[in-house]
Amino acid sequence: MGDFGGIALIFIAVILFFFLISAIKIIPEYEKGVIFRLGRLVGVRGPGLFFVIPMLERMFRIDTRVITMDVPAQEVITRDNVTIRVNAVLYFLVIDPGRAVVNVMDYIRATMQIAQTTLRSVVGQFELDEMLSQREQINHRLQQIIDEQTEPWGIKVNIVEIKDVELPQSMQRAMAKQAEAEREKRAKIIHADGEFQASKRLAEAADVISREPVTLQLRYLQTLTEIAVEKNSTLVFPLPIDLIRPFIDRAYSGVQNDHYSEGGKKPNEARPADGQRRGLFDPMTGLPLE
Repeated sequence: MGDFGGIALIFIAVILFFFLISAIKIIPEYEKGVIFRLGRLVGVRGPGLFFVIPMLERMFRIDTRVITMDVPAQEVITRDNVTIRVNAVLYFLVIDPGRAVVNVMDYIRATMQIAQTTLRSVVGQFELDEMLSQREQINHRLQQIIDEQTEPWGIKVNIVEIKDVELPQSMQRAMAKQAEAEREKRAKIIHADGEFQASKRLAEAADVISREPVTLQLRYLQTLTEIAVEKNSTLVFPLPIDLIRPFIDRAYSGVQNDHYSEGGKKPNEARPADGQRRGLFDPMTGLPLE
């Protein structure tokens, strides 16, 4: 009888030991323990060391760190009837572990489904150009809608970002042609504007030269200076026709005099000076040629 009592005591001690071991719970800093007592929620405990009543209380561990979720690519028809594939990334965390356990069966899967549905719904409200240019606005709207829908589950959605937009090949070629045409348009406008400004400057320069003919000769000298700097073996000298016109006129006058002498006409018939008749001026002095 004494041996049986000793075995019973040992058995009870072992049961108490395992009972004590099962009652001790250790929760790390990034988790919370949701406690149910006889099926009723009694609170959230942790982090750290605490005790639960075996067979009467049950604990569920909930991770409170930020969860990163890839939203699979979704086929979306935009408002201008273009079919595209869009994927996104979602960042969320549990702020109320009790509601995350009680109000939804699997809060991660439920958040995933909400994110996919909202992504298709929101992107379909925009045109293709708007979706490509207003990415930040669409991300903010996605975050706001998903956060409102998951708030009863104790979920806080921090960031929603659209990662990639996959366009059909035909649409990519059409957009490339449109971008190329737009660049050519801007190039032609810039070139035409430059020609217009240059023509205005040339008109002003011509007006100055017409008032002061000596400026043309100064410009010739400046051109020679610029050419000489390059150390070229060939030097092109721009010679104004007005400088040699007096010699041409004298030669022409001598030929006419010879012709008149041979024809019996008066060789010294009074005529106005060639320079005065043609309105010629010396480009160096600005005086009329005689």
